[in-house]
Order: sequence, then structure tokens, then C-alpha cells
Amino acid sequence: MRIFILLIGIVCLFAVLIDAFQTIILPRRASGRFRLTRIFYLATWTPWSFFTQRMSDPRKRESALSYFGPLSLIILLVVWASAMVFGFALIFYGLGSPFNDMTQKPGLRSDLYVSGTTIFTLGLGDVTPRSAWARELVILEAGTGFGFLAVVMGYFPVLYSAFSRREVNISLLDARAGSPPTAAELMRRHSYLGADRALTLLLEEWERWSAELLESHISYPLLCYFRSQHNNQSWISALTAILDTSALLIAGVQGHEARQAQLTFAMARHAMVDLAQIFALTPIKNAPDRLSYERYEQLYSLLCQSGVSVCRDGQSFARLREMRALYEGYAEALGDYLCMPLPPWIADKPHKDNWLSVARLRANAEAANSTPNEETQPTTGTQSIAFQLDDHHDF
Repeated sequence: MRIFILLIGIVCLFAVLIDAFQTIILPRRASGRFRLTRIFYLATWTPWSFFTQRMSDPRKRESALSYFGPLSLIILLVVWASAMVFGFALIFYGLGSPFNDMTQKPGLRSDLYVSGTTIFTLGLGDVTPRSAWARELVILEAGTGFGFLAVVMGYFPVLYSAFSRREVNISLLDARAGSPPTAAELMRRHSYLGADRALTLLLEEWERWSAELLESHISYPLLCYFRSQHNNQSWISALTAILDTSALLIAGVQGHEARQAQLTFAMARHAMVDLAQIFALTPIKNAPDRLSYERYEQLYSLLCQSGVSVCRDGQSFARLREMRALYEGYAEALGDYLCMPLPPWIADKPHKDNWLSVARLRANAEAANSTPNEETQPTTGTQSIAFQLDDHHDF
């Protein structure tokens, strides 16, 4: 019986160490359906998202969802530490509880106490080993606890550094595509003279951002649960908006930036598909159509009014639908699983944001400069900047 318990303790210990190694140190996608980390997130995220989604207040709901990522990281570390304590305790018990305990008869309770005080390097000395094997195992456990602490201390800066790099571009996209970001707004704000070069540079930046997202979130899937600081922003909505824009440029817009759009689309789709596979998600086929033909006509009209050179053949809608089929199912699956809604193609209720306010003030200045002989009066569009620069973000 004790030999069997000894084997269980060894298996438990190695399972924790291998899982922690794959999660923290291994710079590639971890494999295995029965990994401790995977089971932990399956067991915690499903009930967490189920109950938070039933909150009526959207701000409180988003706030509760944002707690899960950091909190789950702390709980996961506690689970690892507890499993290691329990594993070493079973090993001690399998060896016959080889300790001198002045307070009680040596047994599993004493083994758990020794294991806990050893792995956290307390070294109280009130329970002492009485065999050579026990002394060596105590030293091994103390070294394991010290090494685990060192790895965890190095894990947090790497994790939050990757999160910070991800969020910088998402924040920058706010002034370029609105909040939440939409393909229509991104194209509209890049319809000025010489904007094709600016749009190409933007797509190059997001090609690199998609590659960094894939690399960091494959290595650290926990980052997928970390949410942006604003309720109407998320990494899924940003990635989807870039895919929408790239698909639109490839399928229905004239211009040299379509070449870069192909590269950005390929990298962004790669990231979307691989991240969906991390959670074993299959693409959703029966989701509501994000761009019906009527909405496409509205998008087409908006782009024409903004001065975008769109393709006028009758197959542009079919080409765009074919492009959308390559990624929208995976985006819907990820958005549904992580409770991050996808952005629309055209904002139904555009938010007043900083870009619109500044653009309005600049338009008034240009109008004043174009008529120097006329005495211009302040208009309602040039009210105080404090009023114009409305913070549209919901925290």
C-alpha cells in the first residue's frame, strides 16, 4: 500500500513540474489534453464567464471578467505549490513517515507539515528526519521550492511585458479606426491625399503585431484572458478589424496597399486560427452575418463618399465574402469563448472620440485660413476643447 502511495506522490510531483515547465519556461505551444494548467482553466473559466455574463450592468460585467486573468495566475501558482507539497508528503508517507515529531505520532499529517515548511524554506526544525533518505529528500524539496520561487519571480515581468506590448498598438488603433475599431472607419480616416503610404505602414506594423501576438500568446495562453483597460477595446476586436480591413483592400479596393494587405491578412489569420486551436475551438458556421449585402452597399457608399477608390465590378461582394470565410468563424469562436464581442464593419452608433474632436477643430482652422478677409466667428463646433475631447472609454 505504501509503495502505491509512493508512486502516486512521484507521479503528482512530476506532473506539476512538467506542467510548470511547459507553462512558464518552454517557448512553444504546450501539448497534452490532461495538463494541470489546461484542466485548471477549463474548470474555472467556464463557471466564471457563465455567472459574470448574467450581470445586468455592462461595466460591472466587464470589470468582473477582467479580474479573471490576473486572479487565475495567482490561483494557478497556489495550485502548483499545493500539488508539490502534497506530492512530497505522499513520498514521505510512502517511505514510512521517517520523522521525529514530538507533538504527535508520525504520519501523513506530519508529512504534510514537513513538506510545507520545507518547500517554503521555513526551516523551523521542530520535526526532524531520522533517516538518510529523508534528509536527502528534504534538501531536494527545499531546492525545488527555492527554484520554483525564482522561476515565478521571473515569470511575472515577462508576462506583463508581453501584455503591455500588445496593448500599445490597440490603444494606437483608437485614433485610426475608432473605438471599437471598424474597417469602415479605418478606411475613412485614411482617405486623404497620400494616405495610401500611411495605410501601408499601418498594415506593416500590424503584420508585426500579429506575429508578436502569435508568439507570445502561444507561449503564454494565459494572456488571452487578460483584457484591455477599456470596455470597448480588446485584442480580438483589434485583430478582427485589421483582418476586415485587409480583406476589404484585397477584395474590393484599388491601390498599391493591397499588396501589403495580403501579407498582413496572412499573418493575422495565422494568429487567429492558431489561438483558436489552443482552446480546441472549432469555427462557428451559423453566426449572424456581420456584413449583409445591404450593409455592404452602405459600406460601399461610405467609402465612395470618403474618396476611396473601390472596385466597381459585380464580384467584389462575392470576393469579400470568400475572404471573410477564411477567418470569421475562428474569430466568432474566440470572441464567444472569451466573451469579447467582435466589432461591426460599420459603427451603428459612432462614439465621439478624440480624433473626431481634433479633426473638427482642424477643419475650422483650415476654413478660417482659407478666408483671411472675412471676420470669422466661433461656431458651435469650436467650443472648449474640454467639452470636445470627450473621453469615450468605459472603464
